Amino acid sequence: MHEVSRVDQDSPPESVPRRLSGVDAIKLHLTLLVGLSLCTAAFWFELSRAEGGNSLSWAYVFEWPLLAIFGIYMWWNFLHEGTTGLRRNRRAKPTMAPEYSGMLSAWQEYQRELAASQKPPTPDGDVEAKTERPT
Repeated sequence: MHEVSRVDQDSPPESVPRRLSGVDAIKLHLTLLVGLSLCTAAFWFELSRAEGGNSLSWAYVFEWPLLAIFGIYMWWNFLHEGTTGLRRNRRAKPTMAPEYSGMLSAWQEYQRELAASQKPPTPDGDVEAKTERPT
């Protein structure tokens, strides 16, 4: 079995992590604050209803904190834009083994020939001949 070669470790990273700042970060923080406030208010409302005897409200008592946790997760992802992709890029990327590069070239050439040999359809659905028709 052939070992897969790895990308050169000295190559520069494809993407540099970027953190939101300025007005965009403030908007994101305010959105999180409003969302968490709504989740907290809805949690207390549903908890009071559940304790008052409404059994369906118990589902919402657990749903609102989960929604708040999801909001925090999304806030973190938006704030640290690009870090998820960087984590994936840190792993060594496998490249094609040299003995298969000729096969790939042959396959790509075959695909080009196949695409060139296909005849485009006419508007009425018939297949045009590749040669020009006499007028």
